[in-house]
Amino acid sequence: MGGSVGLKGTDGDAYYKALERGAKPVAPHRALEFLEAVNHEGFRIVVAAGVMGEEIVARSRHRDKLYMVLGERKTSTSREDTIRIAREMRRLVDIIVFVGGDGTARDIHEAVDMEIPVLGVPSGVKMYSSVFAVNPVAAARILEEFLEDKAIIVEREVMDIDEEAFRRDEFSIKLHGYLLVPVVEGLIQSSKSIYSGVDEELSKEAIAEYIIESMEKDTPYILGPGTTVKAICRKLGLNCTLLGFDVLLNKKLIIRDAWERDLLDVITKHNRVKVVLTPIGGQGFLLGRGNQQLSPRVLRLIDKKDLIVVATTNKIRSVPYLLVDTGDPEIDVKFSGYIRVLVDYNRFIVVKVVAQR
Repeated sequence: MGGSVGLKGTDGDAYYKALERGAKPVAPHRALEFLEAVNHEGFRIVVAAGVMGEEIVARSRHRDKLYMVLGERKTSTSREDTIRIAREMRRLVDIIVFVGGDGTARDIHEAVDMEIPVLGVPSGVKMYSSVFAVNPVAAARILEEFLEDKAIIVEREVMDIDEEAFRRDEFSIKLHGYLLVPVVEGLIQSSKSIYSGVDEELSKEAIAEYIIESMEKDTPYILGPGTTVKAICRKLGLNCTLLGFDVLLNKKLIIRDAWERDLLDVITKHNRVKVVLTPIGGQGFLLGRGNQQLSPRVLRLIDKKDLIVVATTNKIRSVPYLLVDTGDPEIDVKFSGYIRVLVDYNRFIVVKVVAQR
C-alpha cells in the first residue's frame, strides 16, 4: 500500500510511514474483488483467521460455504504469520491463493517451496515475480481453470528487489526461487525484462530529445520511473529520481520523488499536465505496477490524450499489448483502447491497451 504515497513498498518500517502519510490497505479490496469474481462452486475454502482472510470471505459471495479457519485472530500480523499459515495450509489444500506483492511471494516460497501450486493476486507495489495473475478477475479465471483441470502447472520465478536500495534509486533485483503456478495464456504476468545495449541507449536518447523539443510552455510534465523516461532529465542536466516520479515545469525540476498528494496539488494548480510513462519490460503493464503514485484519484484528473507513452522498439515488441490494472475498473476502461507509443525521434507505434476484467 506504499505505492500511492511514494514509498515503493511497505517492507519493515515503511509500513508505518505509509500509514502516517494516509495510505490505505489495498489487499482487502483486491482479495474481495478476486473472491467475488470466482463463479465456480465445486471447492471448499481454508482461510487464515481474522484480517488475514477470514473477514474477507465473510463479506464475499462465498460466505455461506463451510470453510475452515486456521490460526488466531490478530489486529496486527507479520510475515512470520504468513509463513506459518502457509505451512499449515500446504497439507490441507490443493492450491494456495495469496494477495500481495513480491515480498509476500517470497514468504510463500519460504513456506511451501514447490510442494503445491500457488497463485498470486496482485496487490503490491513491487510485482516482478511471474507468479501473479494480471489482475484479481484474471486470478479468478485461472482458479476456475485449475479447478476444472484445464490449467497447465509451470515453474515460475519469485523475484524481489531490495526496497531500501530502491528508495535510493538503486535497482537490485534477485531471483529467490521458483513456485508451481497454474498458467492460462494471457491471464498470468511475465517476469520483468531488463534491456541493455547500444541501440537501446541511442533510442532512449532520441526519445528524450523529441520529448524535450515538444514540451509545452507553462505545462507541468510528470515523469514516471525508468531509464527511458529519465533520459529526459539526463539531457536537461536535472537531478531526477530513477525509480520515482518527478515533475518538470518549463524544463526545470519543481518536485523530486513526488507522491499522490504532490501530483494532486500540481494538477489542481495548473489544471492540465502531461504524463510521460514507459511500460514494464516483459510484462507490458502501463498503469498499476511500479507507478501507483498515479492513483485512481490522480488518473481521474488526467486526460488520456495527455498521457505520453515511450518505449524502445525492443521493449514494445516483446509484449502483444499493454495492460492497465489500477484497482478502479472505470479508470482501467478510461485508459484502454489504442495509444501511440514513441519509440524513437518522432517515430510512433500504435499499441492496444487492455483492461482484462
